[in-house]
Amino acid sequence: MMKAKDVALKTEDQLKADLVNLKKEAFNLRFQRASGQLENTARVRVVRRDIARIETSLRQKALVKA
Repeated sequence: MMKAKDVALKTEDQLKADLVNLKKEAFNLRFQRASGQLENTARVRVVRRDIARIETSLRQKALVKA
């Protein structure tokens, strides 16, 4: 789980790379859930929240630039 403070300290490129990785993980977790192979169900929630945290931070950085 990422903390908001950690996300705020990262650069845009780092955040975009993390976002890509988290979206891939979310995709894989959805498949695992659908096929009944998902063991850690809490991970889905953590990944979704981390994605939201990163997208919010990217949006804030974009608004500061504009």
